Amino acid sequence: MPKVDDDLPAGLTPREFSAWVFGTSEPRTGRGLELAPFHGVRFAPGIADDPASVTTPPYDLIDEAGALRLLAGGGYNIVRINLPRAAGESYATAGGRLRRWLDEGVLAVDREPALYVYEASRDGTVLQRGLVGALGLRAESEGVVLPHEDVFPGPVRDRLALMAAAQANLEPIFLLYDGGEDAARIIDGAADDEPLMEFCADDGLTHRLWRVTDPAMHARVAAGLRGKRALIADGHHRYATYRALQARHHAAGDGPGPWDSGLALLVDSTRYPPYLGAIHRVLPGLALDDAVEQARKVFRVTDFWDEATALEALAGESGPAFLLGGGDSLHLLTDPDEDALSRSMPSDRSPRWRRLDTAVLDHLLIAAVWNVPENEHAIEVVHDDPSAALARARRVGGTGVVLNPLKVEDVLAVAEEGERVPRKSTSFGPKPRTGLVLRLLRPDSR
Repeated sequence: MPKVDDDLPAGLTPREFSAWVFGTSEPRTGRGLELAPFHGVRFAPGIADDPASVTTPPYDLIDEAGALRLLAGGGYNIVRINLPRAAGESYATAGGRLRRWLDEGVLAVDREPALYVYEASRDGTVLQRGLVGALGLRAESEGVVLPHEDVFPGPVRDRLALMAAAQANLEPIFLLYDGGEDAARIIDGAADDEPLMEFCADDGLTHRLWRVTDPAMHARVAAGLRGKRALIADGHHRYATYRALQARHHAAGDGPGPWDSGLALLVDSTRYPPYLGAIHRVLPGLALDDAVEQARKVFRVTDFWDEATALEALAGESGPAFLLGGGDSLHLLTDPDEDALSRSMPSDRSPRWRRLDTAVLDHLLIAAVWNVPENEHAIEVVHDDPSAALARARRVGGTGVVLNPLKVEDVLAVAEEGERVPRKSTSFGPKPRTGLVLRLLRPDSR
């Protein structure tokens, strides 16, 4: 991999930056998919009798208002480490707080290395169950850990600064793989015991965590993962951060170490098929009337006045379709002009990629028709909730764009061909809770 200085490279497109940070130039290791046990760091029971009070959703699902609400509650919520800028604090302050909480016994390091079984359920139905461990980092060229989205330098720079200051992985990324019977028996066997923690959170889910410390079980998991590969479902920017931190240590001559792994949840998608939701857009600087007028040049536009009816019509479309809102009316865009579509789409992408809704949105609508720059300031995102996206557009006087979710088979096919779906195309779930278990990069210091 290229040398990583204190600042990540500037001036690269998301596609170029993704190629740089995921790395394609390292020699193949031949080790395949690895998930190793580690000394987990967890909130001490006396500190967090209600784990819901100290844990949160993943950092990128917490908006500014949500972060401020969590901070206002005081106490030991993990947001005080994972989102220091929400409190106007530095990364160094967050890293110092983590070390202080360890010294004070707020956080405790498990004495035995373990793999952790994580479960999310609703109303007694298990939606997801998988293993949390230290994922061996792999260059994309090895075809072992498959990204399916491009990443932006800004979020990677943010997470890299925090991870380096904390010397810890603060939350797991989420991967899917085609598992095996051995891992399933180990996971289900652990889940028959009393969990380390069990709580209901404000996401409506019941979260549980168990610990597997038997080295023989670890060896069986390792053997079962050989020859497997995994798709990054959620956490592309954090995986890119793992890779950048790894490169930084190798460039400094540190050699092999804990930076060659990153905290991850691995879920067997055949046993627990993931939920795949859409990520909607809000364009604060684009007035709805202007957006609709320009879109009529290349789309068929159908107007609606009732949100439920409009969303039902959007869900019934099989081709590229988008619902625009932000005012009193809603506007369904369908049947894009084929000539305009051909002119706007990158010629070096596969036919499957060129028909993805998010690709059509990015290249035909946002770039060609609306001429909106592709950055975090011009385009906001809202996960899963179309009503929230439309309400946000109304508040800021902009345009909300509601999408249908992509199909899982399309995402997998694109990733297996070495392509990536456009940024912020997928919202896989359920996502693991942040604060259940952390991983120190310098465990010997404890």
